[in-house]
Parts: sequence; C-alpha cells; structure tokens
Amino acid sequence: MAVALPAAVTSAYERLAGEFDKLSTTQKYAVGIAGGVTSLYLLAKVLKGSDRDKPTTLQLSGGSIDSSKVKDEFTAYADSYGKNAGEGITDRSKTVHLVDVFYSLVTDIYEWGWGQSFHFSPKLPNKDLKASEAAHEARIAALLRLQPGQKALDCGCGVGGPMRTVAAVSGAHITGITINQYQVDRAKTHNARQGLAPLTDVVRGDFTNMPFKENTFDGAYAIEATCHAPKLEQVYGEIYRVLKPGSYFVSYEWVSTQKFDVNNAEHVKIMDEINFGNGLPEMRTWKEAEDAGKNVGFELVMSLDLATASVVAGPWYERLRMGKYTHAINHGIVSTVDALGLAPKGLKEVHHMLVEVAKSLIQGGESGIFTPMHLLLFRKPGADKKK
Repeated sequence: MAVALPAAVTSAYERLAGEFDKLSTTQKYAVGIAGGVTSLYLLAKVLKGSDRDKPTTLQLSGGSIDSSKVKDEFTAYADSYGKNAGEGITDRSKTVHLVDVFYSLVTDIYEWGWGQSFHFSPKLPNKDLKASEAAHEARIAALLRLQPGQKALDCGCGVGGPMRTVAAVSGAHITGITINQYQVDRAKTHNARQGLAPLTDVVRGDFTNMPFKENTFDGAYAIEATCHAPKLEQVYGEIYRVLKPGSYFVSYEWVSTQKFDVNNAEHVKIMDEINFGNGLPEMRTWKEAEDAGKNVGFELVMSLDLATASVVAGPWYERLRMGKYTHAINHGIVSTVDALGLAPKGLKEVHHMLVEVAKSLIQGGESGIFTPMHLLLFRKPGADKKK
C-alpha cells in the first residue's frame, strides 16, 4: 500500500496525469512546480509535527524497532525469502518474528497512506472508499450474529480500525490480538480517542498460541490476517479452542483462486512478489484454507470470494491505482524526509517495497489469480447452536 496524498490533492493530480502528455512544455513545467509546492507543504506538516491520527500526516518510525536498527532489520527481512520460485520464507520457524518486524516497519506508512483499517474492500456503487470499507467491516458483525453484552475476538487486529466498526455496530465487546507491540499502543490510543475504549481491549500475543482460556468468546473474526500464520491449522486451531460451542468464526483470506496455475511462471512470480511485500510465508489456495478449518474441527458454513461476488461492486485493487504525479510526489516526500534524517535509515526502502508490491497486487487482481477477501464462515459444533 503506497503512501497517499489528501483526497482533493490526489484527485487533482490524477486528472492532470491523464492529460499530461497533451500539455505543452510550459504547462508541464508549471505542473512540476505545483508538485514541488505540494511536497514542500506536506513536508512542512511533518516538521511541524501535526496530529498523527490524521492519515495525511507523515511521521515515519521503526515502530517497535530501535531507529538505529531499522535498515539492518529490513535487510534481514528481505534475506529471509528464498530466491527460488514459490519458495517464500525459507525458515518457517522465524515467521512469527518476521511478521512482527514487518509490521513495525510498515505500520506508520500504512496509517499515513491507507488509514486505520489495513485491508481491502469491494468498491460499492455510489459509495466512497470509507463507506465501502465500513460496510465490509460491518458484514463481520452480522455474520457472527453479535449482540450487546457478548464478547468477540479480532484475530490480528492491527491498529484496530475494523475492531472499532464491529464494536460500534454490534454493541459487543471486542478483544484484539496482534503480535506487534507498536500496533497495540496505536490501537489503544485510537480506541480511547474515538470513544470505543469501553467496548474494546487490545493485547500483544501470537495468534497461534493465544493467552485466552477455552470457550471464552461468542465469536471471532480475522480480516486479511491469518495469511501470516506459518500454518493455517495453527491459528484456526487456536480460534477453535477459545470459541464457545455453537459460535462462529469468519475470515477474509488472502488466497490464490481457481485461475491460478502453479505451472505458469508469471503467476508464480506475482504471488512471490505479493508474499514478500506483505510479510506472508507462502500463498495458500482457497481450497487449502477451507480444508484447514475443517481439519481443526470447524463446520464450513459459507465459502465465497467477495472480490467477485457482486457484479456491481468495483475492483478491490482500484484503490491501488495512482496517477504519475502521486507516485512522484510521494517518492519525493519520503526521499526528502530520509535525506533530512527525519526518518530512520531503511524506511525509504520499505516504502519502495510497498509501492512495488502494489503493482503485483493489481496484476493479481486483474488476472483473477489472487483475492485478498475470500470469505470463510465456520461454526464450532455444539449444543448451543445459534439460530
């Protein structure tokens, strides 16, 4: 997910980008000056240290990683991926640590450029991105049949964007778990400032070995998160353990689709790039995800690719498309911040990785071989079956 400008600025520059080749040399020069002024304005916001809760504010850090170690940690992260096609993370025992490192490196960039909900959504007709995002999150509360007074688990909660929506629309109490302490701190800050503290809690932990007792929650969900697990059965098994009998678990999974051909070198290359740029150990198929849930004891209630389920919804990857000048200005801002020493060394390389993986995600979406939102609805068997 690449760093984004304020919506009004982005819209203007994207319109200009489409007409750029038609402009005269003088007009192109004027556009360049305008881009420079915009960069300086946004850089001034950085130097001024404005409110970090606003996604237009750029304040890059290494998250839970000491700033002096960011570059070394990114190098180690990059080296953890094999060079052979389809290899992914070579030592799967290091997956949990690498995911922790990944989210320390990218959380600030995600918040500034994407917002507080680290996921994709189908673009609903006549709705803006935020409304489409909220609807995608609110679906979770409906599928889980959540009610006021109940308790649900957000597995891989990030900085808590979806948690706040699910809690607000359902009235249920949501506990989030994330491996990254920096995200725990950010989520708690957002929850308090946005008035959701009474209905939320956030803990640091490994979702393949959670610190909760059996039969604790009335529902559980994961939004584009369990794809980080070394094995899906590990995290699905833990979710099964902490759910009450008769309760539901819903996940939006990153998986390959039926169109993916393991013998197609271009398909494999796209998946490898998606894995590397998003901290995934490997790419599972939709069928492997279904089977993983059933293998740990769940009943499969629904399996549906939300990326293609609605013929009127826009492509989930459309949000990743950016005009020529948005790319250029973003690169200029991050490079300037890096040159002035306002961000840890190595963050520029992290930003570049995210810009590059956006291209691969678009390719995965356009070709139809990848989806970040295959919906799986599972139920834990038991006498307390909900109507």
